[in-house]
Amino acid sequence: MIGSKNELKFYLAADKYALGIDQSRPGSRDDVWKFQILLRKVEYYRKASGGLLNRLLQKYYSSRKYKLGIKLGLDIPPGVFGPGLRINHSGNIVVNGAARVGMWCDIHQGVNIGTNAGEAAGQLVPKLGSNVWISPGAKIFGDIKVGSGAVIGANAVVGKSFQGNITIAGIPARVVKDTGSEKLNVAASVNRMNTFFQKNPEFSEYRPDDFLA
Repeated sequence: MIGSKNELKFYLAADKYALGIDQSRPGSRDDVWKFQILLRKVEYYRKASGGLLNRLLQKYYSSRKYKLGIKLGLDIPPGVFGPGLRINHSGNIVVNGAARVGMWCDIHQGVNIGTNAGEAAGQLVPKLGSNVWISPGAKIFGDIKVGSGAVIGANAVVGKSFQGNITIAGIPARVVKDTGSEKLNVAASVNRMNTFFQKNPEFSEYRPDDFLA
C-alpha cells in the first residue's frame, strides 16, 4: 500500500514507464492509464491520515475508479499490485483483493487471479513475485506462490506453486521453459525495470536489492 506522497509519485512514474507513455497527461484514448492513476490514488488515500478531506478524496477516487473499471472490464482492487504495473488492454481482468503481486507485473486481458473454494476461501489466494508476465486468458488460483521472473502462458490454469525465472503453460500449468521474463523484451523484464531506476535516480530508495545491476 502506498504510504507517502513520494511513494505515490514513484508508483505513478513506474506505472507510466511500464505502460510506455511519454506525454504528461492522459488523452481521450488513455483509459487504461487513467484507471491505473485512479487505482494508485485510491491506494494512497486509503492509507493517508483519516481527516475529512482525505476520506472525501478516497471516496471520490474510489467512485471514479469503479465506474471506469466497469467500462473497461477491470475488477482490480487496491493494494494488490506493486509499482510498474502494465495493464495491456481493457477487457475482463478479475483479481481477488487479498492476492499480492510484486513490482513490474505485465498483465493481459482475460486474466483471473482468484481463490480456491472452501471455508477459508478469502485466504486461499495467490502470491506472485516481481517481474511476472501474465499472458491473455491465464487463470491463477488458490494458496500458491509463483516466483519472480516467471512467464505464465496464454490460457494457462495455474493451481500449484512454481519457482521463478521459468515459463509455465498448459491446463494444468507445467514448466515448458527454464527461462522467464528476463529473456523477453516486455515491461516485466528486469532490464526494463533497471532502466527505469537508471533514468529516475530520485526513486533509487525503492529499488529492490535483489535486482541491482
